[in-house]
Amino acid sequence: MATLPKNKRLVTPKAQTSDAVGSVAESVGVAQGDGHGAGDGATLNSATPLLKSPKRLSGAEREQLIAREAVKYFAEVGFGGDTRELAQRLGVTQSLLYKYFPNKEALINRVFEEVYLGRWNPFWETVIKDRTISLQDRLTRLYIEYAKAALTWDWVRIFMFSGLRGEDINRKYLDILKTRILEPIATELRHELGLPTISEIPLKTAEIELVWSINARVFYFGQRQWIFNVPVEDNLDDLIRQTIAHFVAGAVVVLPEILGIKKQIKPNNSVNSPV
Repeated sequence: MATLPKNKRLVTPKAQTSDAVGSVAESVGVAQGDGHGAGDGATLNSATPLLKSPKRLSGAEREQLIAREAVKYFAEVGFGGDTRELAQRLGVTQSLLYKYFPNKEALINRVFEEVYLGRWNPFWETVIKDRTISLQDRLTRLYIEYAKAALTWDWVRIFMFSGLRGEDINRKYLDILKTRILEPIATELRHELGLPTISEIPLKTAEIELVWSINARVFYFGQRQWIFNVPVEDNLDDLIRQTIAHFVAGAVVVLPEILGIKKQIKPNNSVNSPV
């Protein structure tokens, strides 16, 4: 049974680099934790001071360790946490922290890169355009894989903290999501339903909002787990399948209305094979 991932994430080239540095951290006694946060076991305070490590770290390794711990720190306490506290948890001086990240904004930008860019999976983009399978199947596969990255403890909490504090993480990530995921889905939805192409009728904001409803529901599963502490009890993959089926069934009725088209829809690919 699929459940909400805790620290599970897709491995990208950047993620592989992070994992390699994680092995270095373990070898020098820096506690990596399991990504659950302070209430689930080892906390950031349990980390062995970097400056007292038995092995001398390179500048790149030290920078990576600081970035990894910053992700956990801000996911735990939010962006109101200060760099002095982070330095204490790392066991380094604040001046050393500033050697690698000259200010808090630079550190937050690195957190964005680590969590939201470093875990981006190209499969999400390619599967959307695979017209050899129905759009419903494509979206189901997309969001089952997307959930493995986006419904993790640090992804969800950092995203929420960023929005509440007015950091730039949300805007930057949602701009990427809109361009690479939402707009392509809207384009493929028109093709699936046999509606005019975007060259004939440009995409409307209402179409993007329609597609955004998928992300809103899927992300809410993560909010329940990591913000409200009300875990999803049912199989997550099944919930995603139901979400997509509900979306497609509704889009058949709603999308023609958005485009001002009155005709019976005959989908180009009406056979939806099980995923």
